[in-house]
Amino acid sequence: MQITHAIAHDPTARAPGQHTRAIVKRLRLRTLVALGVLAVATALLGRAFGLRDVRFLGSEVGLLVAMFVVLRYVMPLVERHDRGATGEEQVGSLLNGLEGRGWHAIHDASLGNGNVDHILIGPAGVFTVETKSHPGPVRVARIHGATIGQAQSQQRAIARVTGVEVEPLIVYSRAWIDRPLARRKGVRVLPARMLPGYLDRRRARMSPGQVEQAQARVQAALRAHRSKGTHRRRVAG
Repeated sequence: MQITHAIAHDPTARAPGQHTRAIVKRLRLRTLVALGVLAVATALLGRAFGLRDVRFLGSEVGLLVAMFVVLRYVMPLVERHDRGATGEEQVGSLLNGLEGRGWHAIHDASLGNGNVDHILIGPAGVFTVETKSHPGPVRVARIHGATIGQAQSQQRAIARVTGVEVEPLIVYSRAWIDRPLARRKGVRVLPARMLPGYLDRRRARMSPGQVEQAQARVQAALRAHRSKGTHRRRVAG
């Protein structure tokens, strides 16, 4: 149990989509708790004051409003995060399948400026992978600037850590893309099904020693960020 607990809290051994999946579970739990509390409160008011009492009728209206808000706003948000987590899990599985060929994948990495879905280090270099679950169709020229900027920011962060050139990728887990493998502002865009083949075709540019060094630097940065965050929470507490 102690080993499992240590792995679960190791920032370099996180599962693909772990952060997003946790958000999904948290949103679902909070929604169920809120609706449950309202339902119980409504039943208690009806029992205490009668079904025609204004307090009971008000709680009924409140419950109906809460259900509308959940259906109209909360459930679409939960479903969007759920699709995102599923997409990250799918792409993460593809990347894990490359580990026997000299590649190393780090998932759900955080250095304090948002999460990097995947960091891939191997013979062809270092890559950041931002996974998108949008069903498409996707036109590379029309990808939102914020999405491109996010990939560029991740690339810069990992380049600072590793000290080597990093290629940013945006990978769509299930979308049709009009120009797969095209680049926009230095960011390559491709569907998940093409990712393993694209990486396999890349020319080797790092030795096994350089791969290990880059991986060690990323792992050290992630652990340092984790320790810093833990220390701040202890001080604040």
